[in-house]
Amino acid sequence: MATPAFEELVEDFEFLDDWEDRYRHVIDLGKSMEPLPEALRVPATKVDGCASQVWLHAQFDDGTLHFDGASDAMIVSGLIAVLRRLFNGLTPAEVGRVDAKAELARLGLNDHLSAQRSNGLRAMIERVRETAAQEA
Repeated sequence: MATPAFEELVEDFEFLDDWEDRYRHVIDLGKSMEPLPEALRVPATKVDGCASQVWLHAQFDDGTLHFDGASDAMIVSGLIAVLRRLFNGLTPAEVGRVDAKAELARLGLNDHLSAQRSNGLRAMIERVRETAAQEA
């Protein structure tokens, strides 16, 4: 199950020939996000398990998840943007049903991230899932 925004991203990736182009596209996605206000970069929003500094701020509007985030690493900011496309707009129950590993594999991310980045990505996904489970 993927959101229309994520399906659009999958289509974009199909037109990018090599991983370097995809990597640049992920970075551009991160650069295009609205900055996370400094007031939300607090210990409660910080994601442990990431090599970089990462903050995720989630809220539920009309029963659907909307989260923003920031990182001090460009590629990680891009990964946050990818996860926003994967999860934003879903109900807590829908978040729990998303097979994030399988969906991200459609982008080829699993094969090209370092072990540290992969661990950080898993930590961000887990934070999103925990937040959704608390709301359910």
